[in-house]
Amino acid sequence: RDASAGLYRGRRCRMESCFDFAQCRKNGFKVYVYPQQKGEKIAESYQNVLAAIEGSRFYTSDPGQACLFVLSLDTLDRDQLSPQYVHNLRSKVQSLHLWNNGRNHLIFNLYSGTWPDYTEDVGFDIGQAMLAKASISTENFRPNFDVSIPLFSKDHPRTGGEKGFLRFNTIPPLRKYMLVFKGKRYLTGIGSDTRNALYHVHNGEDVVLLTTCKHGKDWQKHKDSRCDRDNAEYGRFLLETGTDVKL
Repeated sequence: RDASAGLYRGRRCRMESCFDFAQCRKNGFKVYVYPQQKGEKIAESYQNVLAAIEGSRFYTSDPGQACLFVLSLDTLDRDQLSPQYVHNLRSKVQSLHLWNNGRNHLIFNLYSGTWPDYTEDVGFDIGQAMLAKASISTENFRPNFDVSIPLFSKDHPRTGGEKGFLRFNTIPPLRKYMLVFKGKRYLTGIGSDTRNALYHVHNGEDVVLLTTCKHGKDWQKHKDSRCDRDNAEYGRFLLETGTDVKL
């Protein structure tokens, strides 16, 4: 796991050791998003993330006022086989004059590594930055520092009420679904036994566990009798839920 060793050089980081609260105390909680660099591609999913931040009451266009920094470089998909993969990210990040070894930065990531291992290497040393990541392992998750986020679809709509406020805050929540999981179903290799058994729990009503066989270049070579049905349900349910719980 040498690839991920460099990623987590700040493994022992916690808020009290790797986050500077001075600007937060001085100016309040304000978030700065780096301006988009000319020629850099940004997937729609990451554009939505940045737009949500820029549309919130916490956003500031002045880095001198910020206590949290978010990259405009797209870090969501770090699978080298993906068309959304951003190359040379290491040098691009290091060239940012506000980077400061990642201090007070938040990195967003949904996918990392590549088939069949899917190591948690995002391709650059995040230093003292916090990581908002889907499917992060307990071994690498830094309590009270990193943020575990759901794996959302690229088609997930961007919604909300007034800037920085929830539109609904009903307790208990008025939700149709009790549990939702969506993800790739590995037909072979690591995780295949577990994810191939998820359909036993799925009832299509209040418990929805969706998996797709579509990943990698040769997934069709390994497809089983349930792949077509699973792929169809995966697409049908994607926009029917607002949140999901990672298993």
